[in-house]
Amino acid sequence: MRTLVLNAGYEPLAVVSFKRALILVLNNKATILAGAANQAVHSSSREYALPSVILLSRYVRIPGTRLIPVSRRGVLRRDNHRCAYCSRSANTVDHVQPKSRGGRDTWENLVACCLKCNNVKGDKTPAEMGWQLNFTPRMPQGTTWMVRGAERFEPEWNPYLAFAQAA
Repeated sequence: MRTLVLNAGYEPLAVVSFKRALILVLNNKATILAGAANQAVHSSSREYALPSVILLSRYVRIPGTRLIPVSRRGVLRRDNHRCAYCSRSANTVDHVQPKSRGGRDTWENLVACCLKCNNVKGDKTPAEMGWQLNFTPRMPQGTTWMVRGAERFEPEWNPYLAFAQAA
């Protein structure tokens, strides 16, 4: 079970294990805002609601210009696991401008790609292949991309993530 951590300004910060979340709550560093559907953790003397969303007691500032680090997992997530060339299911990452030709590991130069297209394209640019990208690759935007540890979101987090998007 994973827990969404919000700072005192209700901005999402990270996703942590329920154990880490309970430790923060028990040490009075956070309060539980939402529990996970009638689930509880039992100790020898008490029962605790399994936290799904917690709010830190002290404000933790999020820098406004925080860059999102590039990762293979992030590129696949940004592109919804769809090939940028043929739109089939993608499980590899391709450099639009090949590394051997000075291409860098940036959000603008990396796209999700199926194995077939990646092998056919090889060390060429899309223009040399007569291919076009289905979209222009960019660094992802939004608060949810800045939440450390979040690859997928739990349904009970939606109100808190929507609140962060609106703010």
